[in-house]
Amino acid sequence: MSDAIEPIELLKDLIACPSITPEEGGAQALLGKTLEGLGFAVEHMVSGDAPHGPVPNLLATRGSGGPHFAFAGHTDVVPPGKGWTSDPFMAEIKGDLLYGRGAVDMKGSIAAFVAALERAGNLPGTLSFIITGDEEGPAVHGTRALMTRMAERGLHPDMILVGEPTSQNRLGDTIKIGRRGSVNMWIDIVGKQAHVAYPHEGDNPITRLFRIGTRLHELDLDDGDEWFQPSNLEVVTVDVGNPASNVIPGEAHLRLNIRFNVHHTGDALVEQVRAIVEEEAPGARFKAMVSGEAFLTEPGPLTHLVSASIAEATGVTPDLSTGGGTSDARFLHVLCPIVEFGLLNATMHKLDEAVAIADVHKLVDIYQGVLRRALS
Repeated sequence: MSDAIEPIELLKDLIACPSITPEEGGAQALLGKTLEGLGFAVEHMVSGDAPHGPVPNLLATRGSGGPHFAFAGHTDVVPPGKGWTSDPFMAEIKGDLLYGRGAVDMKGSIAAFVAALERAGNLPGTLSFIITGDEEGPAVHGTRALMTRMAERGLHPDMILVGEPTSQNRLGDTIKIGRRGSVNMWIDIVGKQAHVAYPHEGDNPITRLFRIGTRLHELDLDDGDEWFQPSNLEVVTVDVGNPASNVIPGEAHLRLNIRFNVHHTGDALVEQVRAIVEEEAPGARFKAMVSGEAFLTEPGPLTHLVSASIAEATGVTPDLSTGGGTSDARFLHVLCPIVEFGLLNATMHKLDEAVAIADVHKLVDIYQGVLRRALS
């Protein structure tokens, strides 16, 4: 029998591990040892090679048979940056708050779930931890590598909870039941450099870039729906690199991002934009990368049990949302119903990231209720 797990002490120990993506920093070693003390079989994996690897990952399982409930998340954190009022990797308590990089994103929820698991005692079915060290980075050799390993081992969760910080104004006010997809595209238009006084000798690529930009701006992707806001295309940079006022440039470059809902796929949007580029600038170089598809977990047993656990512990009825950026749920949703729920996200990725100590303890109560309802 392990010693009682105090979530704040575990969180402080996790924060002390400088796991700046994709470095493990000791965080997964600490988590693995703690889970072994709770009867889990822990597998540490190092996945991938440069330039996007190697990446440390952890897969832990306990029990057998159904139902199979999995907790997913990440131990990596973004770089702290300069200007903290305390050491970002030495958790400090000031008043009611605990400060440190990863306090809310997302070492706080990891500590809370582990503590909830211990307090829940013996549970039927199967439990899994799906933990990557590369959620904050390229996410090439993280959760996707873990999913491959799970398939090899025949591990098929029935439901997954991702511990991302989803709460907006108070703990429990928001559950994420889906996410928009994201696709980046790069367009390089090659013209012909010349003196501006002799335009017939040149070929200005900016003219075609303007036409492409106008058509992209006029695209009407969709109007959104009950769960999703309208998809949006944003040009994020236009670069020519021409310091002279009397030279027609030889190249022009445009980069864009589309955040899209379930009315599209990434590949279909890529082909839609590619067709515009080919019409307006034949021969232009075009590259695209879909970093995640849109998905939705329709309200059902998983959303109901998480909502009930939140209401029981806090009295709050959560909103179901698909807003915000992306998370590794964009990969895991193909396995089974998935939702995201965790701490307040107000300070994630910011200087002096902090969590309310009371919220961590309350999150333990919520997660314990989730476990009880999911595995009863």
